[in-house]
Amino acid sequence: MEYFIALASDPTVWIALASLTLMEVVLGIDNLVFISIISNKLPEHQRSQARRVGIAAALVLRLALLGTIAIIVKLTDPVFEIFGNPFSWRDIILIAGGLFLVWKATTEIHHNVDPDPGPDRLNPAVAASSFMAVVVQILLLDVVFSIDSIITAVGMTDHITIMVIAVVIAVGTMFLAADPLSKFIQQNPTVVMLALGFLLLIGTTLIAEGFGAHLPKGYIYAAMAFSVLVEFLNILARKARRRRSELQQAEA
Repeated sequence: MEYFIALASDPTVWIALASLTLMEVVLGIDNLVFISIISNKLPEHQRSQARRVGIAAALVLRLALLGTIAIIVKLTDPVFEIFGNPFSWRDIILIAGGLFLVWKATTEIHHNVDPDPGPDRLNPAVAASSFMAVVVQILLLDVVFSIDSIITAVGMTDHITIMVIAVVIAVGTMFLAADPLSKFIQQNPTVVMLALGFLLLIGTTLIAEGFGAHLPKGYIYAAMAFSVLVEFLNILARKARRRRSELQQAEA
């Protein structure tokens, strides 16, 4: 009890909690975009369930990783070198996760723009197998984002309690935002392409970080925010044109 009282009375702890929570929420957006896109491939009655499974798994993974924090910290230790460039287990996981995201985003973009893309392996007509396929893909990316999230948390504070609180708040935010975000993406087809572009960018960033190129995330998220603003303006413009068209038809 004295430990928690000491934490609560320390202003630096509150600053660290606010900063870490914000960072975890931002990192969670990447995960949530992927979950929203991939879950929307399922029949409507299965989408919410798949999202709940994915987000619950993200929370369990993050808390489990916090329980093995000593092992997670060691994931940054080099295990081998290639041409003088050291690689750790974290680097390997980031590269693998980035390649998976790039592959997934590329195949989804191809399926959306190709007039004859062929059968969709996640077509609702094969819902029994597609639900498990979606859950497995979500779990794979949960591992990548969870490890990146926890290593980021370790770099920002030494208090496990703060990490746990920040992770729970971030995942809770994901849980609340999952259904509205997925519905918004589903109702605005152009947003799907924007989100797939984000996945390509995130995947490329993970690969670059795995190879030791540390890209400032502020620039990346600023670019994503600007893209969202432009798309939001496009949505407003389309709605305005639709209203004008309806008024003209009513007057005619």
